[in-house]
Amino acid sequence: MANMRDIRRRIKGVKNTRQITKAMQLVAASKMKKAQDHAKSGRAYSLLLADMIDSLYNNGEAVGGTFFGDRKVKTRGVIVVGTDKGLCGGLNSSLFRYIQDIEGEVKFVSVGKKVKQFLSASQRNLIADFEVTDKVPFNEVRVVVEFMLKAYVEGEIDTVEVVYTQFVNTLVQEPERISILPLGDLTEMRAKLRDRYGDEVGESAKDDREILFEPNASSMTEKIASLFIKQQIYQLILEAKASEHSARMVAMKAATDNASKLVDDLTLQYNRARQAAITQEILEIAAATSSNAE
Repeated sequence: MANMRDIRRRIKGVKNTRQITKAMQLVAASKMKKAQDHAKSGRAYSLLLADMIDSLYNNGEAVGGTFFGDRKVKTRGVIVVGTDKGLCGGLNSSLFRYIQDIEGEVKFVSVGKKVKQFLSASQRNLIADFEVTDKVPFNEVRVVVEFMLKAYVEGEIDTVEVVYTQFVNTLVQEPERISILPLGDLTEMRAKLRDRYGDEVGESAKDDREILFEPNASSMTEKIASLFIKQQIYQLILEAKASEHSARMVAMKAATDNASKLVDDLTLQYNRARQAAITQEILEIAAATSSNAE
């Protein structure tokens, strides 16, 4: 009977856990839909800014600036976008394995508590850490970008790169590294953006008109380039958030399904134990009756 009490207690505990994972699954599913829509809605704007920079840069006037051209890379600046919470399957562990393959002199900036903990524990050069809430307001991301741009302009870092988890679909999220600065081949950059975002953004608009710039093409290109960099990093963080909520929803669904299967197995085990106990009682009664008859 003690064994049956243990099984009943375990069934109750698993059912309570299943209720929690089911609730977390529903919350993650709601956040996932919003995050996916938010991420997809920003892709066209990112590509439009890339088209504008490419048009300005190739307008025929000699333009340059802080963000363009090659630079000798001594120290890389890498933003790593992770999560603040766990329970999202292998999302963070895949990201951390990807980080371990980054070589050379690197200064890291973390976005998310889990990334901060990993970089600190692995004794990597973490120069700043930030947190971005689930709604991903632009003013929170702007602080991260302005910190990196300041370090880039002052020569503390020679690149700005983002390591994040790319949202492919609800079931697939893949770690990826995107080089943001310096801005190199803009035509190639546009092609990569279009490949990454697929056909959702439509065709690029062509404008062959002559353009008069005020005050000049250089300053306009610099301003739009700065806006493009901020939008690019903002977009990547949106993609990472969509990946996080998708991974958490899938993980919680798997946990809920496993809990249901475990409840079924424990119920079967309990019924067998109960049947065995009843059979044993019947045998004892039959044996006692036979003994009295003799």
